[in-house]
Amino acid sequence: MPILCDRLLKLKEMFNSKFGSVPKFYVRAPGRVNIIGEHIDYCGYSVLPMAVEQDMLIAVEPVKTHVLQLANTNPLYPDFSTSANNIQIDKTKPLWHNYFLCGFKGIQEHFGLSDLTGMNCLVDGNIPPSSGLSSSSALVCCAGLVTLTVLGMNLSKVELAEICTKSEHYIGTEGGGMDQSISFLAEEGTAKLIEFSPLRATDVKLPSGAVFVIANSCVEMNKAATSHFNIRVMECRLAAKLLAKHKCLPWEEVLRLEEVQAKLEVSLEEMLLITEGTLHSEPYSPEEICRCLGISLQELKTQILSPNTQDVLTFKLYQRAKHVYSEAARVLQFKKICEEAPDNTVQLLGELMNQSHMSCRDMYECSCPELDQLVDICRKFGAQGSRLTGAGWGGCTVSIVPADKLSSFLANVHEAYYQRSNRSLVPEKQSLFATKPGGGALVFLEA
Repeated sequence: MPILCDRLLKLKEMFNSKFGSVPKFYVRAPGRVNIIGEHIDYCGYSVLPMAVEQDMLIAVEPVKTHVLQLANTNPLYPDFSTSANNIQIDKTKPLWHNYFLCGFKGIQEHFGLSDLTGMNCLVDGNIPPSSGLSSSSALVCCAGLVTLTVLGMNLSKVELAEICTKSEHYIGTEGGGMDQSISFLAEEGTAKLIEFSPLRATDVKLPSGAVFVIANSCVEMNKAATSHFNIRVMECRLAAKLLAKHKCLPWEEVLRLEEVQAKLEVSLEEMLLITEGTLHSEPYSPEEICRCLGISLQELKTQILSPNTQDVLTFKLYQRAKHVYSEAARVLQFKKICEEAPDNTVQLLGELMNQSHMSCRDMYECSCPELDQLVDICRKFGAQGSRLTGAGWGGCTVSIVPADKLSSFLANVHEAYYQRSNRSLVPEKQSLFATKPGGGALVFLEA
């Protein structure tokens, strides 16, 4: 905790210089690395993340005015102020303060409050932005907990995670809840299997002979600024509806691929066979989807697609469903191997991570050349498994490395990926580091 104490004291000084007063409390919410289970939380399936030590930290002072004053220790993020009772979130511009407003508005709407007190907030984050380590969701969660604390209200961690998941949709990202859940439910020393509907978390003890290493590709991808992410969400939704229709299920009410499996009461392996027998590998046009479902193009656009996916011309349903069902199975296999702990645990977990990356690259198409290169380098220098983590299209990889190979692994990857390009300009501790499971969101009353 000494590093955190130093940051709190520095934050207190900066707050005093900015607002001419001292904070009444501080809130911390961590980022996360998803070890396995990519792009399946919004399909209803379990994921296996852990919190990282990098986090969002906010110093807070409630004020008698009804004004929210937001400032950031990073000069790249300009100050922002607005009325606490008239929160407007602009989906067209994913500016940093909008993520704070998502968390604030989520709590405000949950309690149905209209006359809210204002506050001065200074935000400090050390999660690399747009890196796939969930800096945006950590800010939403931090803001939700800040607002709850200012109001003097109480909610369980599960309730907070569910509210923050829903409220992040205000920015236009149709995420599934993993990031917010691990930010609140994380515990030091253990990864978590996060399950949905109802939301719950189970400890997963990671093997002691291995270390998980995060490497940043230095390619940034903002989920809310591009439509890649939401197109994948819609492709999974459409695949679920076509599979449900084929199996004579009430497809109109089906939204997630997991619901099809649950209604059919079959295994994930059987769902893969059903997918192969039902969907074709060629992309679907909106017109073909309408014919399959017996609906008009207008109904498809207004009743099923999200606003920023209504002009998409092709949807790859077969590939997306294949990824989701196979990745959901890999998560369960990963947990089982961790529990049974055979002698070759690290090798088996590495193989699952490698399969996951291949599926993300080939079936979900959410990788990029730099991520693929970084994964290859990590494997070459001793990782038993390596894969992209987070939404993809940039951001980070996570690798499982035998503990006795860690120092040579870090040195070799640094030289091969970072030093041979101008990527070495990124601070090393932000670009390549070993990590262990950290704790969840907290409120501090003292610096």
